Amino acid sequence: MIELRSVVFDCPDAVKLATFYGYLLGGVVDSTDPSWCEVHFAQLPLKLAFQRVDSYVAPQWPDGVPQQLHLDLTVSDLESASARAVELGARILGTPVEEDGCIFLVHVDPAGHPFCFCADR
Repeated sequence: MIELRSVVFDCPDAVKLATFYGYLLGGVVDSTDPSWCEVHFAQLPLKLAFQRVDSYVAPQWPDGVPQQLHLDLTVSDLESASARAVELGARILGTPVEEDGCIFLVHVDPAGHPFCFCADR
């Protein structure tokens, strides 16, 4: 049996990015080692991990340096989730996009990784 243990992000500052996602997603941040930080969630066996990479280059979405992965995060209120993310250090890329059954809005975290807030209709 294989279980997903963690999703790991390369970044220039592991403490900063772990703190961002910890606050954004309501997780508990372990930043004991500033080169490898984790965010744990009470309701999930999965954790997010962040490793410092000195030569890190941020993706440039949608063109330029390609993204390696991104998170799709379901929200009930797109506007307030977006405002909270920006307050924590994210930036919005573009305008909301409507698809069948949802509206999504692309952001980038403080290290430049894209993530989408998705509001189901």
